[in-house]
Amino acid sequence: MTIKDIETLIHNDETREIELKKTTGELKDGMKSACAFLNTDGGWLIFGVTPTTLRIVGQDVTESTRREIALALTHLEPALNIEVEYIDVPDSDGKQLIVMHFDKWVWGMEPYTYHKCPYYRVESVTKEMPRDMFVERLKAARPLDFAWDEQIAQGITINDLDEERIRNAVRLGIAGGRINASAEGATVETLLGKLKLLNDGKPTNAAVMLFGDNTVTIIFRRRNDSQL
Repeated sequence: MTIKDIETLIHNDETREIELKKTTGELKDGMKSACAFLNTDGGWLIFGVTPTTLRIVGQDVTESTRREIALALTHLEPALNIEVEYIDVPDSDGKQLIVMHFDKWVWGMEPYTYHKCPYYRVESVTKEMPRDMFVERLKAARPLDFAWDEQIAQGITINDLDEERIRNAVRLGIAGGRINASAEGATVETLLGKLKLLNDGKPTNAAVMLFGDNTVTIIFRRRNDSQL
C-alpha cells in the first residue's frame, strides 16, 4: 500500500472496519480490535494516524517495535499469519505507518480470542463477545467436542441430580442478573430445560457432570471412562 491508499482508506474516519491508533503505545487495545475484526467483518488496524484529526504522523519503528508487534500477534488464537506493512511517511524523518489487514469471520470458523478473551465489533466500537455468542460459534466450529455434553446420560434420571446445587446455581444467576427472578420457584425439570441440560426431557451428560451428587458422578465417570 502507499500513503495515497491510506489517505483514501481513512477518509471516512474510524468505522466498523477501520481502527486508527497514533502509536504502538496503544498496541494492546489495537490487538483487541484486531480480534474483533477477525470475529466480525474484517478490517484494517493502522498505527501512525491521529484518530481525531486523521493526520498521518507515522512513528519511529525499531527492531524492538517489530518484535513487540510480532509477539502481540501470537496472542491471537487460533494462530494466523498476518502480513505487517511498514510504509514510509514522506518528510517525517524516517517515521513509518504500521498497517495490518484482518480477514472477516465466516460461519463455521472457530472464534478468535486475544489473551484468551473474545472480542467483536459493534459499528466502530470493540466489545467483549457475549458468552452465548462465543459458545454458539465454538459449537459450530467443533461440533464433535460438544456432542457428548448434549447426549442423554444413560441410566440417569432427574431424581439422581442434586436439587440444592441446581437451585444454588439458579440463585447465583439471578443475583448476577443472568436469570429472571421468577425462575427461583420453578420445578427442577423446568430449570434444567432453561439451562439447556435436558435432551428429550432427560438429563444430559453435562447435567450429570454439573449437578450429579457425589455417588452418581463417580459411577457415571467410571462408566464413561471405561467406554473410551
